Amino acid sequence: MKILFTGGGTGGHVLPIIGIVREIRRIYSGKDLHFFYLGPKDEFGEIFLTHEGIEVKRVLAGKIRRYTAWESISKNLVDCLIKIPVGIFQAFFYIFILAPDLIFSKGGFGSLPGVVSGWLLRIPIFLHESDISPGLANRFLSRFALTIFVSFPKTEWFPPSKMILVGNPIRREILEGSREKAKELFKLSGGKPLILILGGSQGAQRINDKILEILPELLKDFEILHQCGEKNFKEVRAEAKVVIGGDLEKYYHPVPFLKEEELREAYCVANLILSRAGSGSIFEIAAAGLPSILIPLPEAAQNHQVKNAYAYAQSGASIVMEEANFTPRFFLEKLKDLFSHPDELEKMANRAKEFAKPQAAKIIADYIVSYLTK
Repeated sequence: MKILFTGGGTGGHVLPIIGIVREIRRIYSGKDLHFFYLGPKDEFGEIFLTHEGIEVKRVLAGKIRRYTAWESISKNLVDCLIKIPVGIFQAFFYIFILAPDLIFSKGGFGSLPGVVSGWLLRIPIFLHESDISPGLANRFLSRFALTIFVSFPKTEWFPPSKMILVGNPIRREILEGSREKAKELFKLSGGKPLILILGGSQGAQRINDKILEILPELLKDFEILHQCGEKNFKEVRAEAKVVIGGDLEKYYHPVPFLKEEELREAYCVANLILSRAGSGSIFEIAAAGLPSILIPLPEAAQNHQVKNAYAYAQSGASIVMEEANFTPRFFLEKLKDLFSHPDELEKMANRAKEFAKPQAAKIIADYIVSYLTK
């Protein structure tokens, strides 16, 4: 049984694939099971994929930029005339040689070569859409898919006859943390509510800057575990040492990136999460049953993070602060207000659990295995 995954190359594409692969392995124990991934160069994603025993094949991938600057127009010409055709040719060669039984696309511009080539070779194609508002690539590729798994109930654009609502696949292991291990791992002081800040890979610095402005005031009432990004870590840590000192320093814990074994402990010990509004983050937060404040990335394509955030907030599990309104003092006062009403926080946590779909990866895995073994 050969399954080929393809996607855009970001963590938002790779991590759900890992969740699905793990569930397939739990369901199907045959020795003929082989996993492949086809996509553009992404060294960060490849580390995760190869660690899971997934063989990675690289292809060129291009995208269409919908802004009208001359630089964008020239890049679009290069991508349309060179990268996309060459990528499809490369993908066709790999898929012809590998002969997978099924292609599962996580979407994004990086999935176009694999899906188009797979369709030409008459291989069954399944697609997963993370966001309420699909990107241009998934809108185009949806015509080749037999089934489209979606994360949100009101996902736009796709024909209802093809859609199956499952949620966004997560790795079930991130829900298996221990409070004791978390306290030891992060050297937590305890005694104050813990706020987990997940800056994300894009726009993290803008969140970091706002947090640093009010860091001393925050630490008077809260303990902070701050994922501030690999690129920003040294700068944030240095600035934090300047603005805080004395007894408050023990309540601030900056980290560059939370690996899986660290993230599960962080989710376990957090009282509230501040995060961007990517679908992966939302469904992990919901599965962890935690109240949250979401700051959508304004540059996200199709404004999908804003739409994701408000769809989730409608459940009562979260509060949305658009970046233009995310001022340091307003955020600080909102935090204080929330924690002065513990019943409201408990209600948000319960709504998060109700919204969560922690079985998404298993449902997709069951569907794939059933399709291939029927």
